[in-house]
Amino acid sequence: MTDLSVLLESRPRPAGRRFALQRLPVSAKVAGLVLLAYAAVAMLAPAIAPYPPNEIFVGSPFEPPSAAFLLGTDSLGRDVLSRTIYGSRTILLMGGAAAGLSASIGGLLGMFIGYRGGVLDEVAMRMLEIIMSIPSIIFALLIVGSLGASAPLVAVTVGLLSVPNVARVVRAATQSVASEDFITAARARGETSLSIVLRELLPNVTGTLIVEFSIRTGYSILFIGGLGFLGFGAQPPTADWGLMVNEGRGTIDASIWPVAAPAAGMAMLVTAVNLFTDGVNRLFGPAEQGGVR
Repeated sequence: MTDLSVLLESRPRPAGRRFALQRLPVSAKVAGLVLLAYAAVAMLAPAIAPYPPNEIFVGSPFEPPSAAFLLGTDSLGRDVLSRTIYGSRTILLMGGAAAGLSASIGGLLGMFIGYRGGVLDEVAMRMLEIIMSIPSIIFALLIVGSLGASAPLVAVTVGLLSVPNVARVVRAATQSVASEDFITAARARGETSLSIVLRELLPNVTGTLIVEFSIRTGYSILFIGGLGFLGFGAQPPTADWGLMVNEGRGTIDASIWPVAAPAAGMAMLVTAVNLFTDGVNRLFGPAEQGGVR
């Protein structure tokens, strides 16, 4: 029988596998450098973009790549390179905000229902499964179409749509930790459920949350790009990659660059996010499956 005084003093020990860059696979390290490059380009966009992104007729429409316009111009004579550079700011801000929202709300929800269990867990999981059974694109179009397309609303909508997925994964990670002695000690000390979730469980599922944040970032970028292409994302004349592809597709026979540049930028970004996520998952996944021991 475990001595109560030992239980009362027990605390979770640090995770056996800490996040360390040297443990990441080479592909994940390269992907991380690519992501840092994207972030640098987004932050320095006003300094490195050759022209203002929305200035029309800086050149003739559909000019081919040249020294003056490295990626040519679009149908309004706007510089494609400048718009692509500024578009990285839009997609990174919206994608990061959506992923952060889903990880925060879904993480707290998953930890709470995973810790409490019982009827609350069953009811909550059935509700989440019902929500997940409805195609996300339908939910997104209904919300954005009803309330009006805007960048903040799109980011919030995409983030909320990912909450059930995050909650389900974090719930599973929480259940593997909830029976540990330090949780029993926290209950014996009279800590509230919220305190146990934030002080005891959160440090032990941080790795799972980091992996989920990375996964949701790539998903959000693709989803937001798709909504932009459909006209439900950022509105003209905003430099948004999905919107740029939509605007350029009708004149692709005149110039492919207004479509190819943002499409390639999005493809490279999502690929880098996925590779980095895979590396982080290999680092954290096995250690988080059994909780901190």
